[in-house]
Amino acid sequence: MKKALFYRNMKGNSVQCTLCPHFCIVKDGEYGNCGVRKNVHGILYSTTYGKPCATAVDPIEKKPLFHFLPGALAYSIATVGCNFHCKNCQNWQISHAKLEDYPYEEKAPQEVVREAISAGCKIIAYTYTEPAVFFEYVLDIAKIAKRKGLKNILVTNGFTNPEPIREWAKFIDAANIDMKSMDDSFYRKICSARLKPVQESLKLYKELGVWIEVTNLIIPTLNDSRTILKKLCSWVKGELGDSTPLHFSRFFPYYKLKNIPITPKEKLLEAYDLAQKAGLKYVYLGNLWADKEENTYCPNCGRPVVERSAFSVIKNHLKDGVCSCGYRMPGVWK
Repeated sequence: MKKALFYRNMKGNSVQCTLCPHFCIVKDGEYGNCGVRKNVHGILYSTTYGKPCATAVDPIEKKPLFHFLPGALAYSIATVGCNFHCKNCQNWQISHAKLEDYPYEEKAPQEVVREAISAGCKIIAYTYTEPAVFFEYVLDIAKIAKRKGLKNILVTNGFTNPEPIREWAKFIDAANIDMKSMDDSFYRKICSARLKPVQESLKLYKELGVWIEVTNLIIPTLNDSRTILKKLCSWVKGELGDSTPLHFSRFFPYYKLKNIPITPKEKLLEAYDLAQKAGLKYVYLGNLWADKEENTYCPNCGRPVVERSAFSVIKNHLKDGVCSCGYRMPGVWK
């Protein structure tokens, strides 16, 4: 176990975790909402430090990050646990597990970095579950990776407090952040969380210079109304800027929402159209065999500058992030 960085002591050996907006008060011997941060005699510990339950080499497009080193490989890592309890979670077997519930390996931070380099990866991705709940492990890996010339990225729900984000941002290069819905009741009913802290996190990451892309999983009947989708597009443009990539992703029935059908292609295309009409320059569709909706287009000349199929880059026409017309695309290209 590793002593946690963000908590305060309270009466009777209780502690209050200050890592995320749940602000859990954890009694001696108990765990926080995430199921992996434990109070032992008045000291909060990360029980999953150095104990990943999943590692893999993925294309960066799978995260998805489309304006961040297209075609690069990311060494992806996760531990069990999450501070959300989404009813549609596709990784619920690990995100909703405790350490004793699921097999894991022992990997020190320096070993993770060595494996990433050995696998030919330029990036380490903290993903699959919620990286905030293994914050200290992420931080220690990211520090070493940075010194070795690797990039660090988060795939996160954004439900993290400002102080931890500021500490992370010293070493994190990019983040894909879920915007589950622009309806707070969706967050409360489906995720057991709240919307506003996620919005504040997104704005803070941008302010701190972390490259951000946003993903919205469209779930039929729950967050797919035109009103909600238009509100999301308007918020992203107004608060994060029209060059912020927005990924709409197709829902498949998982976990506790197996009664809800797959998102119709027509609904995804509708969202794509709404986002473009709202003035967003870079809109993408995911979990779908799309046609042009996976490509990146130059907003100046209209040419496809990065052509994709599924999680593969077919052709990258950019030279150090610059289109042949001279337009510099926003993102991280080298």
